[in-house]
Amino acid sequence: MSRRHLPLLGLALLLAAFGAYLLSHLQPYDEVVELGPSPEAKSNPYLAAEYFLRERGLNVQRAEGLASVRELPSVGQTLLLLGDRQRMTPRQAERLLEWAAKGGHLLFVAERLWDEERGESGDLLLDRLGIQQHSSPPADEEPDAETDSAEQAAAETPPTSEDVNPYPQLTQLYLENETTPAYIDFATDFHLYDAENRAHAWANSAEATHLLQLYHGDGLISVLTDSWIWQTEQIAEYDNAWLLWYLSQDSDVTLLYRAERDSLATLLLRHFPQALCALALLIALGLWHVGQRNGPLLPAPSLARRSLREHLRGSADFLLRRAGQPSLLQGLQHDILRRARRRHPGFERLAVAEQWQVLSRLSRLPTSAIGQAMRPVTASRVPHADFIRQVTRLQTLRNAL
Repeated sequence: MSRRHLPLLGLALLLAAFGAYLLSHLQPYDEVVELGPSPEAKSNPYLAAEYFLRERGLNVQRAEGLASVRELPSVGQTLLLLGDRQRMTPRQAERLLEWAAKGGHLLFVAERLWDEERGESGDLLLDRLGIQQHSSPPADEEPDAETDSAEQAAAETPPTSEDVNPYPQLTQLYLENETTPAYIDFATDFHLYDAENRAHAWANSAEATHLLQLYHGDGLISVLTDSWIWQTEQIAEYDNAWLLWYLSQDSDVTLLYRAERDSLATLLLRHFPQALCALALLIALGLWHVGQRNGPLLPAPSLARRSLREHLRGSADFLLRRAGQPSLLQGLQHDILRRARRRHPGFERLAVAEQWQVLSRLSRLPTSAIGQAMRPVTASRVPHADFIRQVTRLQTLRNAL
């Protein structure tokens, strides 16, 4: 090995020693990076509920709108109507109830409060079933004396070893042959009232009823005060997930998040607001560009320098538009009087007739022409031909002085 290779060999040995030192001190470790919910989970608050039901062996599908109910079989099917029903028509409400009467299980959320003055709530499904939704009374308020006998029986806790309800804010659901209830954390702000006493099952908290079940024809209808208990953030709390399985067991499940599809305009506004703003601006600019003008287009001005005559004509046109005919005529008359005062001292102290005679002598024009030129100017607009003749008379008189 020649001496020229010794530095390279020393450098290689140094790098190898440094690499061995690093390897002896490196320690592998695992790090979990939380990326948050997926876009699908953000857009679907009931995605966890779908996965839960599928894990229980149920066949779960989604429906895009109420129109799909026409092709949905009734027997062995549970329809979870969890979407907004503000646009529902009376015909659509009747179709849903007919679907349930043929053997289906319809589950929906009460949306509106009962109006005592009108005698209805405006919720098409609630009003047709005789179910009323009220605001729950405050905790320190006495229960309503008119509560029906079925709900009074439901409010009574079955005999247990404890005399005090340990969870008064939770809804309790008792099953046959079970000594302890299931606990669900419905919101306690609302209360369901079975005005026609049709319900055969219910679930109550200490102050209100949050679940009613009633037979409808050959099918079953379940009414809830709210469905947020099955959203992703709450479904794992208490027995919320178990209630979802219990209400839909032994059937296929169809989830309907929206009673009506969003319009094209709503979808575009939600997903492409910047593009819509750019399109609106482009349309406005296009309309402004092709908009109708007030007159014919003027020819393009020449790049050559304009003459004095053109400047004078432009100035006169500007004064005519801005000040009007009376101002121009009075300006000429004042110029004539100023020249007369210069040539004839004491001119301003003479009477009008004498002034006209002096002007006639100075300009060698007849007095009649002087009178026509110096007559008082009216504020009204005169025809264009008369205006030209009057200006000609005044210019002739001024040039003669």
